[in-house]
Amino acid sequence: MFTTGFTMNGKDFGEPINGRTTEWMLNKASEKQACITGSFISTDGKNYYNTLLWAYPNGKFQYYHKRHLFRMAGEHLYYTAGNEKIICEYKGFRFLPLICYDLRFPVWSRNQLGNPQEYDILIYVANWPEVRIDAWKKLLYARAIENLSYAIGVNRIGKDGTNKTYNGQSMVVDFKGELLADAGDKENIVIMDLDKEELMQFREKFPAYLDADDFLISVK
Repeated sequence: MFTTGFTMNGKDFGEPINGRTTEWMLNKASEKQACITGSFISTDGKNYYNTLLWAYPNGKFQYYHKRHLFRMAGEHLYYTAGNEKIICEYKGFRFLPLICYDLRFPVWSRNQLGNPQEYDILIYVANWPEVRIDAWKKLLYARAIENLSYAIGVNRIGKDGTNKTYNGQSMVVDFKGELLADAGDKENIVIMDLDKEELMQFREKFPAYLDADDFLISVK
């Protein structure tokens, strides 16, 4: 929720999916000629959602409603869970963007290689506190390794209204579990190249997904 911080006050801050935040993000995407993503509070007039928007430079967008709501903060009492993922394609890569607490649930992010849900890069935008930052790091490594994908975690910095501290640790991990970039505990900008060919070569050399158990997700 980059426009408000993590809040349960959806009634005051909720806006239509095609409202001012989406307009602003699309303008920035066009200005920078890049994709821009982040989450905000959206509403359909009845329900409120923690929504990630993916803005393309050509004026199009996709959106994802957070599936796993953080009950320890009461998020499930104020927001409605989503039930569909999105795959965003840009410059030859396929992205699966998710939100914060989703990181703890590997079934939801399971890479379904060889079908339309296949992706190359996982992105998590997060409000992950310093007190649980070790879990953040370990889970990002795990998601990258198990899904044979890049994993990017983008976390906040600073303190919130309840005096909780957030120390960033935004990072990029590759499909072999190697750390490619670590933004540390300060506000930072990381610019780097990711190699699609290297990813595909590794999947061909080490196709662990062929031995994965079959399963179906029942989403309500």
